[in-house]
Amino acid sequence: MRNAEIGRYGSDALKILAVAAVYYGSARLGLLQQLVRGQVTPLWPPTGVALAGLLVLGLRIWPGIALGAFLANASIGPSPLAVLGIVAGNTLAPVCAYLMLRRAEFREQLDRLRDVLALVFLGALAGMLISSTVGSGVLVLAGALKASAFWPTWSVWWTGDAMGVLVVTPFLLTLRRARWPRHAGLVRWIEAVALALGTLFATMLATHTTNSSLLFVVFPFLIWAAFRFQLAGAAPCALGVSTLAILAAAAETGPFAGQDLFDSMVTLQAFNGTTALTALLLAAVITERNKTHEELALVCTRLAGMVADIEPRPDSNDV
Repeated sequence: MRNAEIGRYGSDALKILAVAAVYYGSARLGLLQQLVRGQVTPLWPPTGVALAGLLVLGLRIWPGIALGAFLANASIGPSPLAVLGIVAGNTLAPVCAYLMLRRAEFREQLDRLRDVLALVFLGALAGMLISSTVGSGVLVLAGALKASAFWPTWSVWWTGDAMGVLVVTPFLLTLRRARWPRHAGLVRWIEAVALALGTLFATMLATHTTNSSLLFVVFPFLIWAAFRFQLAGAAPCALGVSTLAILAAAAETGPFAGQDLFDSMVTLQAFNGTTALTALLLAAVITERNKTHEELALVCTRLAGMVADIEPRPDSNDV
């Protein structure tokens, strides 16, 4: 029994350290595109990492989230006390989002429309209110931000955390369940490559042209990904599109050129939110439709077998 307990604690410790490492690594990537005070970004991948880790590994890995958040903020926080406040908010937000999702009977497969809606409203929009409010408030109290900058900072922080959940969490959950498609034919592979290249080309065109109406050219590819590949295609496409849009916004190119912070954030997050919702909702609806079709086909097969069993057979003695 003692050896089993030691093994379990050792396994949990490794998982906590792994979550902390991935959280810290994704935080460094997110900070490359900071827009406010060197630590507030339009896409904060660690929130998606944290929520995915909680959904897959359970609540016991929350110390890994706290440790990763501390390492990420220790060098950029205005003071040690402020860092602890930000770490508390960054830890509490995904934990509360996880608890709300579990209460809503959320399934990690994201194969039901209700699961996607729960992830959007409970995991992203509601849960991330905690980290943005605590973090922005701590920066104001520490004197790192003026009181007048609270709401602009809060809006960037909240949408960044929410986008982390919307685009990173589905991608990680899909990646965890991914298997090599052994039975996929050549045509299927060609279609997947064409989808990836088409999405990349359309996004580069949309984010490097000053005409903002061209942002809509990416949606046919998102719809294509959702219809043909469901979540396995929709989640990576949404992540790629959002990342390229953020890079364009940070560089102030394309439709984001010449805009102030507020206008740029409105355009960027409206675009990213719409792409993520389009991809996830369509993928869930198509998956539900396919499952319903399979279940109906199975029921019809069973009914046909039952009818065949009860049909009267001609008596072999009849002349």
